[in-house]
Amino acid sequence: MTDGKRRKGMVAVAAVLGGVLTLGACGGGDDKKDEGGGKSQTQVDQAAAKDASDAQIKISPKNGIANAGINRDAKVTVSGGKLTSVVMTAPATGATINGTISADGTSWKPSTQLERSTQYKITAVAKDAEGRKATENSSFTTVSPTNSFIGNFTPEDGSTVGVGMPVSINFDKAVTNRKEVQSHISVTSSSNQQVVGHWFSNTRLDFRPQEYWKANSTVTLKLDLDGVEASNGVTGVQEKTVTFKIGHSQVSTVDAKAKTMKVVRDGQTLKTIPISAGSPANPTYNGQMVISEKFKETRMNGDTVGFGGEYDIKDVPHAMRLSTSGTFIHGNYWGSDSIFGSANTSHGCVGLNDVQGAGDPNQDGAWFFNNSQIGDVVIVTGSPDKTIQPDNGLNGWNMSWSEWVAGSATGA
Repeated sequence: MTDGKRRKGMVAVAAVLGGVLTLGACGGGDDKKDEGGGKSQTQVDQAAAKDASDAQIKISPKNGIANAGINRDAKVTVSGGKLTSVVMTAPATGATINGTISADGTSWKPSTQLERSTQYKITAVAKDAEGRKATENSSFTTVSPTNSFIGNFTPEDGSTVGVGMPVSINFDKAVTNRKEVQSHISVTSSSNQQVVGHWFSNTRLDFRPQEYWKANSTVTLKLDLDGVEASNGVTGVQEKTVTFKIGHSQVSTVDAKAKTMKVVRDGQTLKTIPISAGSPANPTYNGQMVISEKFKETRMNGDTVGFGGEYDIKDVPHAMRLSTSGTFIHGNYWGSDSIFGSANTSHGCVGLNDVQGAGDPNQDGAWFFNNSQIGDVVIVTGSPDKTIQPDNGLNGWNMSWSEWVAGSATGA
């Protein structure tokens, strides 16, 4: 997307990672003729949206809500089709929340009361009368007592992540006593790297070392916030230790000019993949970006990022989030095979050749998805756009070390 369209399109559909999480900016915006069919890429996108499922999934509460009720707020409904599956999880504990799809297949709700101060994620799948699939993903956090605060953190306890994954903590209340709160949080690594916190806002605190984490190391986060005052009359309730592993080192470099992506793992090139980045009118951000979410299939809707009705594709395959504002690297089945490696056609995402249904492991989109982990780094170079802002996603690596340390409340 262009910067102007990005700003116009900041529709708040989720407030996580300290920013606005929007649906993806996929599809094409280049009016060059598509080499496979004589149509412009915009026409190809619109045709794909027209052929998409009639099923319209709605997940409540809205994506990113931070004060959802624990009794009746959570539900899923569908029009123009029937639900085939709904999965609701609490990432912090790994729990799966049981629920029931109605007899007519048009709604779902959890079977039990939700926990307070807890983040939940929902993935819902539906099919229309012709069997065409639609997928919707959403997350929200339930309400907490007014006199206490908690920090929702990523990555999850026991997970294995890539070398670019920061520890990111989002507090559910504004923190005015930053030094006091930060002094009761520690992040250490078995690699003995120095780790420093940086406040992006009064609700977001990230930790990272100067360079990427060492591969195969172990990182420990300790939250010692019970009784700690975040602001006048608001105290912490958390005592928690979180441990996660750093897996192999994978850094993939997208050259937007050459329209290729080189995937390097532990210093060895695994593959060079032809790609289609943002069109000249809607270029992809440059910079170091970290994969923060992975969806085998998801919906991408131009309305959420300022592109009106240009596209609404409900089954984008192998999508991996790179920014909160809607930048993804994902599979593309609606574009001609000829665009990959030869034309930049998207609204700001990085597209890889793929098939509808995400069922062919031999496609480039599937290969990259299956060989990537949360926390892997994707570096974009050669784009006419600016460098992505450090707080737009888990992308603090775009800030110099001196700038990073300057944002700490307790020093280096």
